[in-house]
Amino acid sequence: MEHRCRLERFFIAWRKACRSLSSSCCRSSRTPAANAATTQARTEQDKRLVIEQQLAAADQHHTKELSDAQRNQALLRDRLATADVRLSVLLDATDSASGCNVPAPPGAVGVVHAIRRAQLDPAHAQRIITITDDGDNAVIALRACQAYAKKVSMRK
Repeated sequence: MEHRCRLERFFIAWRKACRSLSSSCCRSSRTPAANAATTQARTEQDKRLVIEQQLAAADQHHTKELSDAQRNQALLRDRLATADVRLSVLLDATDSASGCNVPAPPGAVGVVHAIRRAQLDPAHAQRIITITDDGDNAVIALRACQAYAKKVSMRK
């Protein structure tokens, strides 16, 4: 990220130097067509700089979003490991086709709003959380790619 900021500062300084040289050099000998081309080039450079700055800001936002999600995921994994939180699933008492009429062991079932729940084994819960973590990271990365594509395509 720091490298990108240094690169942006370099391009800004370079652009200012080019402008000062072009404005002070041979003003009287330029033709109107050359002036128009110079103005158009400056406009395009300014547009590109604005888009680069917007992309850098979006990249910073998505990086923060990803790190926040990873921090929350690590906290959840820690809480699952220490049994502060337990992962449970709903039991469907009306589903006779599942063939899973084995009663849950005592203490592993809770009733919340008259719905039976069974707690998962901590190892299985950790695996489920890992899978959802990967999915969350993929969704954040996809949103970042979509934002990038949208910004770049708006330029034209």
